[in-house]
Amino acid sequence: MTIDRFGAFAQRVAEFGLPGEGGKTVPVLSEPTNGSAFGDVLTRAVNEVSAAQDVSGETTRRFLNGEQVELHQVMAAASEAGIALDTMIELRNKVVDAYRTIVSMQN
Repeated sequence: MTIDRFGAFAQRVAEFGLPGEGGKTVPVLSEPTNGSAFGDVLTRAVNEVSAAQDVSGETTRRFLNGEQVELHQVMAAASEAGIALDTMIELRNKVVDAYRTIVSMQN
């Protein structure tokens, strides 16, 4: 269920020209797909990261309360949330680097 969300997130990241597998850069699309703006994509990505963290927190809470939750489910949810957050941080770093490059080219 959450793996499909992250696959869609990775696809949207690739659409905007961030480094892909093997260090190859995926080309930037001239127009956003499906009529969505870059800001909308970022907003959805942040919401997905937040949702992954919420699922992780809820799964952990249920496990600690003794409900029927396996330890591997708790660990998987925590790992997914951590990977989603790490990906979002890298995305932010790439956007900031691109902005700095553009600003330095204008000077």
